[in-house]
Amino acid sequence: MEEKSLKILSIQMASVLGDKEANFHKVMDLIHKNIKKGTDIIILPEVWNVGWSPSEFENSSEDLENGETFEFLSEIAQTYNVNIIGGSFITKRGNKYFNTCPILDRDGELVATYDKMHLFSYYGCDEGKFVEAGRSPVIVELEGVKIGLTLCYDIRFPEIYRAYRKAGADLLVNMAAWPMKRAVHWEVLTKARAVENQTFMVALTQSGLIKGDEYNLGHSRIIDHNGEVISEIKSGEGAMFAEIKFEEMYEFRKKCSVLLDIHNAYEVQLKT
Repeated sequence: MEEKSLKILSIQMASVLGDKEANFHKVMDLIHKNIKKGTDIIILPEVWNVGWSPSEFENSSEDLENGETFEFLSEIAQTYNVNIIGGSFITKRGNKYFNTCPILDRDGELVATYDKMHLFSYYGCDEGKFVEAGRSPVIVELEGVKIGLTLCYDIRFPEIYRAYRKAGADLLVNMAAWPMKRAVHWEVLTKARAVENQTFMVALTQSGLIKGDEYNLGHSRIIDHNGEVISEIKSGEGAMFAEIKFEEMYEFRKKCSVLLDIHNAYEVQLKT
């Protein structure tokens, strides 16, 4: 039996706020310069098409499959014969807005979507005022690999990642626009999600200016089930590539089957 593997290209970019055309050109250029033969999946960061500015989300929103962003992603998928985990863009359904991750197959067809479940509304940020929270986690199977999808602030909620692991995920993906001032949180949480769930983790964030003196972190990395970084890009714009082979992870899970030790409930006793 052939060993299960995935060749993944992840794009780190500094989005131009509010300028879809400029961001389309950036993505196309970065893919053209960095794609390798046999790439299975391209992954993009959160709200890459307009950058991080929640107050502008409604104005930048599109119909999921009938807008310019989906059309652009579909063209990439067909041109390079790759699956795409398309970061996210703001979608409109009726009178509601969502921060939505689209997943496209090699034919450019939509195969799944994930709406961001946890909306960041602290430190003067108000994402929850402009978009609705998603209702459920989503696993998508690409090239025989089950992938659990999350966006940015989701990383702070280990429950969603444990749910993915219990549902059979072998790869976890978090696509973000993560601020530089919370760099330590990013470094710790992304590794923790990989280690505690014995899975590979793609942690991909934007780089560059947000506004004023706020910057995206831009330290994207691919982490294995032991917490080791196997590919990364620390700053600026560019790409990281990795061929992930899963057999060693499966063997490790057999030797250290921590999920079997989870209790059905953890009822805290208060002693005074």
